[in-house]
Amino acid sequence: MKRWMGVIVTAFFLLAGCGYKPATTYTKKVLSGKIYTDIEIYLRDPENAVLVKDALNEAIVSRFGARVASKKEATTILHVRFGRVSFHPIQYDQNGYAIYYRAVVTLDIDYTTPTAKGHKKVSGFYDFPIEPEAIISDSLRFQAIKNGSAKALDAFISYITQKGAAL
Repeated sequence: MKRWMGVIVTAFFLLAGCGYKPATTYTKKVLSGKIYTDIEIYLRDPENAVLVKDALNEAIVSRFGARVASKKEATTILHVRFGRVSFHPIQYDQNGYAIYYRAVVTLDIDYTTPTAKGHKKVSGFYDFPIEPEAIISDSLRFQAIKNGSAKALDAFISYITQKGAAL
């Protein structure tokens, strides 16, 4: 009986002492409270600012565990602008026509918190197929930019999590 009790106690300490904490614990050390998002309009694709703002607000609520707020009541401000959006063919068919493209979205993100200021340039990509001899339609382009922006925001979240873990 004593032996089993020792095994149970040892297992408890091993599992409880492993130090695991969810990523939001670390992100809250850097970005906490109410967050205001400011998206600069990309003149080549003004519609994309709305897509990025929606993706960023969704990430704030779901991944940061914070609230989106007005600029007056915010404790953290995120200023996002498109650095670059580009499309590159990555696969060709037997006739030499591009059938797979990669959209690369680069975002420049400035963040201001009560304790720190910082800047991070992040990139995200999204691969998508098109029909041979076709061009990239507006709907495909918007979808690719939206998904590439979401991946770039994931890279920013990973960066913030890493900064929070170092504190």
